[in-house]
Amino acid sequence: MVCTLGRGGRVTEQGRMGKLLLFVSSVLLCCCRTTRAEIFTSIGQMTDLIYTEKELVQSLREYIKAEESKLAAVKSWANKLDALTRVSTADPEGYLAHPVNAYKLMKRLNTEWSELESLVLQNPADGFVSNMSVHRQYFPDEEDETGAAKALMRLQDTYQLDSEAFSKGKLPGVHSNAVLTVDDCFDMGKTAYNDADYYHAVLWLQQALKQLDDGEEAVVSKADILDYLSYSVYQMGDLPRAIELTRRLVAIDPSHQRAGGNLRYFEQLLMKQLREMNQDYQPPSEEPIQLGTYSRPKDHLPERDSYEALCRGEGIQMTEARRSRLFCRYHDGKRNPRLLLKPVREEDEWDSPHIVRYLDSLSDEEIEKIKELAKPRLARATVRDPKTGVLTTANYRVSKSAWLEGEEDPIIDRVNQRIEDITGLTVETAELLQVANYGVGGQYEPHFDFSRRPFDSNLHVDGNRLATFLNYMSDVEAGGATVFPDFGAAIWPRKGTSVFWYNLFRSGEGDYRTRHAACPVLVGSKWVSNKWIHERGQEFRRPCGLTEVD
Repeated sequence: MVCTLGRGGRVTEQGRMGKLLLFVSSVLLCCCRTTRAEIFTSIGQMTDLIYTEKELVQSLREYIKAEESKLAAVKSWANKLDALTRVSTADPEGYLAHPVNAYKLMKRLNTEWSELESLVLQNPADGFVSNMSVHRQYFPDEEDETGAAKALMRLQDTYQLDSEAFSKGKLPGVHSNAVLTVDDCFDMGKTAYNDADYYHAVLWLQQALKQLDDGEEAVVSKADILDYLSYSVYQMGDLPRAIELTRRLVAIDPSHQRAGGNLRYFEQLLMKQLREMNQDYQPPSEEPIQLGTYSRPKDHLPERDSYEALCRGEGIQMTEARRSRLFCRYHDGKRNPRLLLKPVREEDEWDSPHIVRYLDSLSDEEIEKIKELAKPRLARATVRDPKTGVLTTANYRVSKSAWLEGEEDPIIDRVNQRIEDITGLTVETAELLQVANYGVGGQYEPHFDFSRRPFDSNLHVDGNRLATFLNYMSDVEAGGATVFPDFGAAIWPRKGTSVFWYNLFRSGEGDYRTRHAACPVLVGSKWVSNKWIHERGQEFRRPCGLTEVD
């Protein structure tokens, strides 16, 4: 007689006991379908019941073990996440300031919490599932996790950080226990691989393999890592190393469905290349793959190298001769009544084009109010497509922004008035105060603030963006500089200060030297606000010069 039983149960003690009683009574019901007389008239049958009972006990223990295993897994999750959330909620912004923490939060909420949900769903768990359903709408999705992974790769490139430094939480000037596991590194590599970015795939898959070889436990198998890594190395053009890695894969898993065929193909291809080049076989380098082993592919940005060097504080073209022409002074806005009693302190940041910094231009109270007003409205920053004129998101601008009107709060009106007083330019035709927050890997690659001809339709009314007034509303622990690749300047964020420069010559022609960028934030959270001041209304405040480049 066969009795089929479904297994499952709630993770609460009460639910477990109810399931146990149901389990036992169901088994007993199955085993007692012969009549009572039949049992007592046959010792043989009674003897069979002894063995049936033993099987029942064994089945019961297997059920308990399965329930306890599930409960232990859930408890382990709870303990780990309890400790983690105690740290993260103590200082949420400080915790998320570290890019590894931000990436792992994206990964946990998108991937790992879903795995926990699946575990609990093996048994009815209405409360948990209901709670998950309510909160799932706020969870990051696959695109968010991918974006966070790409942000780490962007930081890796800009600041020339190897994967091992990231995996151990060692960033410039910062040491943290925010680490990446084998599985984290493998997922980073897969993200790059799925995007056909074999350069980064190699770096992260190699790090996953190294940590696994060093004895770290992982869910992913060495065969899976070698499978992805060998093909990525092949795509980078390193056939000898691809062959070596594929041989390791075949040794681990001789029946692997692709490894044998790939190995034969790689070997044949290498032999063909050697014959064509009349060269002898050279074994692969014994040096591990690391940053610099392969050249990063070129992309759309011609000044990529100089831009990233400036972000690292390298290649700054500030000579002693230029420095001698930089001064600091008190600035009263040409005897503006609001600045006479308390002029602002002005420092030259660069001589030509002239860039100045104003100290204490925003108070802490004003900064917090601006952030408070902006936070509910922050949305992915957009750029205007030069072909269609439509606002759209772009990979080269990664931040969230909001626009604030002067009528919304007296502080916004006060800040707008202060910008007018300091610059001597009217803000009547300026754009609204834009507030931007750059999180993990947040950046804005080199761009012009002014519009190049043909102008957008909205510029026919108020003219082009004459000048930029940029407020720094936070200090940044590492990264986040404003750089000008054309003339090699780097300006670092200092909370409460502002920088100002003209985008146009007096003739109205664009000053192409002002092409600038916001470097990726390595550690910290960067808050800025800016005012783009337009041409209209400035005719007598900044009159035309005698030449095109005055």
